[in-house]
Amino acid sequence: MEETLTAEELPDRSPYRQPGGSSWPVPPPDGYTVDDFFTLDLPPHTELIDGSLVFVSSQRAFHTLSMCLLEQGLWRHIPSGLRVRREMAMVLGKRNVPEPDLLVVTAEADGDQRTTRYQAADVLLAVEVVSPDSEDRDRDTKPHKYAAAGIKHFWLVEMTGENDRPMVITYELDPVNKTYVSTGVHHDRLKLSAPYDIDIDLTAIDEL
Repeated sequence: MEETLTAEELPDRSPYRQPGGSSWPVPPPDGYTVDDFFTLDLPPHTELIDGSLVFVSSQRAFHTLSMCLLEQGLWRHIPSGLRVRREMAMVLGKRNVPEPDLLVVTAEADGDQRTTRYQAADVLLAVEVVSPDSEDRDRDTKPHKYAAAGIKHFWLVEMTGENDRPMVITYELDPVNKTYVSTGVHHDRLKLSAPYDIDIDLTAIDEL
């Protein structure tokens, strides 16, 4: 049975305790693994990237509203065999557990109300809304890892224009080279036929 260690429960000589008694976790010499990650008591939305813990800063209203708008749009015409989930852990390998802002996963993989993570093979679409504290990860690190893991579709959402509306850049996987190819840049309307029929009025963020 797995045990979750809290800062108060860490023994004095634990590798997770800093010298002097600080409760900040100290990573093992080779970095954390997925098994380590899911036993640590961490702040909400912490990610594991290349064996290192990545903590999330407070988000702007744009981030929350963009997620809400896209989540509603993704649900609107979703096929019966798929589900939309937000801010859920996705296991990419031994040392990577990112948390995309939105996911489209298979209904079979969704499990039950106790589900805490998804495997990359179960994910059809990953969406990242770019934040000031995570620009490099959202634009570079994560797309490379998502493509390498075989996730077929990826959206990158940026704040643009005088009205600070979302611009959505859509990508599809090149399965041979395991890289993403851009399929469009969408400003006012996001209308797609893949991964399924989607039609979202991006200007509707003004009404949320």
